[in-house]
Amino acid sequence: MNKDELLKNAFIGMGNAYAPYSNYHVGACVLTKDGNYFLGCNIENAAYPVGVCGERVAVFNAYANGYNKDSIEALAIVSDGDRIGTPCGMCRQVLSELLNKDTPIILSNGKEEMITNIEELLPYSFSSEDLD
Repeated sequence: MNKDELLKNAFIGMGNAYAPYSNYHVGACVLTKDGNYFLGCNIENAAYPVGVCGERVAVFNAYANGYNKDSIEALAIVSDGDRIGTPCGMCRQVLSELLNKDTPIILSNGKEEMITNIEELLPYSFSSEDLD
């Protein structure tokens, strides 16, 4: 995995963010095992609940193009905040189902970075196993 290239693409995605209400810009990028990159960014709406977070856009973009959790190598999520931004609760739930538990998630604000995974971000997640 080329972490620098993954982060570069996530920052490119952040440049596409539409955040006129919060003015908090998020970009994301999924790297697939075959070397493809899928960008995402946050997109807000005046009716706040209908906006979408950047990491979900990137992961949904990969899925929409025929990929699944076994073909995703890593996810980068970047923001322009003073501290590293982490996925919101809704995104953590989505990522817990659409990524493998040990898929690297790289978080950065351009000044500092952290590498984690969804199991660390959301231990004891609710899953399809809970529905059986």
